[in-house]
Amino acid sequence: MDLHQAACAGNLTLDGLVFRAAVQENAGKMVFASSGCVYPNYIQGNPNEILYLTEDKAGPPYEADNLYGWAKLMGEMTLRAFHQEYGLKAASCRYFTVYGPRGHENHAVIAMIARAFVGQDPYAVWGNGEQIRNWTHVDDIVSGTIRAAEVIDDGTAVNLGTMERTRVIEAACEVLRYTGHKATIELRPEMPTGPMNRVADNSLAKRLLGWEPKVKFMEGLRQTADWYFSKKDRAKVAVALERLLTERTPSPATGTMARTAAAVAN
Repeated sequence: MDLHQAACAGNLTLDGLVFRAAVQENAGKMVFASSGCVYPNYIQGNPNEILYLTEDKAGPPYEADNLYGWAKLMGEMTLRAFHQEYGLKAASCRYFTVYGPRGHENHAVIAMIARAFVGQDPYAVWGNGEQIRNWTHVDDIVSGTIRAAEVIDDGTAVNLGTMERTRVIEAACEVLRYTGHKATIELRPEMPTGPMNRVADNSLAKRLLGWEPKVKFMEGLRQTADWYFSKKDRAKVAVALERLLTERTPSPATGTMARTAAAVAN
C-alpha cells in the first residue's frame, strides 16, 4: 500500500467498471471485498488506547489509509449508489489483516514466518513492534463473506475481523518460539508499518450475519507456519525474500487472479 500507490489507485476505475457491468448484465448481487483501511488514520494513532472500529467510524471527516483505503471507501459509496439508483443488490465486507495458508510474503504474518524459515538473523520486525493488529484467519473471512452474500442486499458495509488485540512484537516472538529459530530481533521503525492501532468491532456482523471468527490468532499462526514450512523451498525463498516482502504482485507463474481465487477457495 505505501510503496505502490499508483497501482492501488487503479481500483477506483476498475471497481466502477465492474459495478456498471453488473447492472448492465442483471447480476443478482455484488459482494465487494472492502477493507479496514477505510477507517480514518487520525483515530488509530495510539496503541495504548483500547479502540474497536465500528462501521460508523468510517464517516466524515474522512481520512482513509492511503490510496488503497480511499479506493475501497469510494467503492463502498459507489456500490450503495448503484443499489439506490439501479436496484443492484450488494454487500461490502471490510476485511481486517487477513492471513493464513496461501498467503504472500508482502503481508506481515507470512513475512514473519518467511524470515524464520530462511534463518534470518538479525530477525527484522518492521516498525517499533508496538503496532496493534487483529489478524483474521482466511477461513473466517471466507465464511463471513458467504454469509454477507446470503443476508445483505442494500450495500451495507460490515466488519469481518476478530476482536483479538495482538502486538506485532508478540506475533514475531511466537513465530520464533514455535519455529525454534533463535535470532536477535531488529526493529525497523523506518519501514512502512501502517496505523498503530487497528482492530475491528465485529458486533454488527454478529447481529446481522450471525457470524463471528472461530480461529484464535495464535492457533492460526502456528497452522500457517506449518503450511509454509511444508510447502516452500528454503533456498528459493532465501534468494527472493527481499523482493517478495515489497513486490506488488506474485511471480507471473502464480498471478494476481490465481492468488485471489486461491484465497477465496481456501
